[in-house]
Amino acid sequence: MSRVVADISMSLDGYVAAPGVDLEHGLGIGGEAIHAWVLEEPRSTVDEAVLARGFETTGAVVMGRRLFDIVDGPHGWSDDVGYGHDQDQSAAPPCFVVTHEPPGQVRLASRFRFVTGGVADAVDRARASAGDNDVVVMGGANVLDQSLAAGLVDELRIHLSPVVLGGGTRLFDLVGRTTLVQREVTESPRATHLVYDVVGTDME
Repeated sequence: MSRVVADISMSLDGYVAAPGVDLEHGLGIGGEAIHAWVLEEPRSTVDEAVLARGFETTGAVVMGRRLFDIVDGPHGWSDDVGYGHDQDQSAAPPCFVVTHEPPGQVRLASRFRFVTGGVADAVDRARASAGDNDVVVMGGANVLDQSLAAGLVDELRIHLSPVVLGGGTRLFDLVGRTTLVQREVTESPRATHLVYDVVGTDME
């Protein structure tokens, strides 16, 4: 059975986006610094390997509606850039969007499935599609927090960027005390890649 992996980039002070998130500024004003390990060229060999391995092992993706609105918006994903950034988008996994109501129009319709039954339902559907590969909960913060709080996540991957934002969208606002086992630490000049097994939360 596939694992459920929560995977997200974060600033040193715990933010996954800077203030001012909108359709034009999907990461907030100045939030690109959180994702410098992916966005800035040339990438280090460490960052390139982390990105490629994550893309290759992902069978399906779960995301929230607000994140979908950004990635399907005019400044979002394209045929060349999407999940895994500049990896081969013809091999990109399907994305299951947690939403109360599907949108009327979808720019990249072939990539998305809409789930109105909540996070657990989205994870179940993604797992059925992923085969033996991972289901990756990529965000935003609220959907990732919901997944952790519900005990749905097997592995947590944090890409910790050397930047302090001082504000923005914070991670871990919903989940309570959570027991993790640190499994892997990989360093590059632009990020420290942390991998944890999720043992349990107080909300389970």
